[in-house]
Amino acid sequence: MSKGYWVSVYPTIEDTESLEAYNELAGRTVAAAGGRVLASIGSRVEAHEAGLAERVVLIEFDSFEQAVAARASATYQQALAALPDGFERDFRIVEGLD
Repeated sequence: MSKGYWVSVYPTIEDTESLEAYNELAGRTVAAAGGRVLASIGSRVEAHEAGLAERVVLIEFDSFEQAVAARASATYQQALAALPDGFERDFRIVEGLD
């Protein structure tokens, strides 16, 4: 079974402190689904072509299906509702290669 990954790039965050509620709820979702944070705040980024050297978050799940289910969960929907105004994100769920 292929692993699943959440890949998030944040080109715009006007107020990082206002993300605390989202981070707490999203963190619980990731932990409950068995996700592992591989890169997050403070990770170094070297961007190329159209990429932006902004905050990138990479989370690994044991399967693609787990990653999709975590995104659809009630706790993650609550986390999304807690996102502040002025927030922009490029979020993807990617299936890993075996």
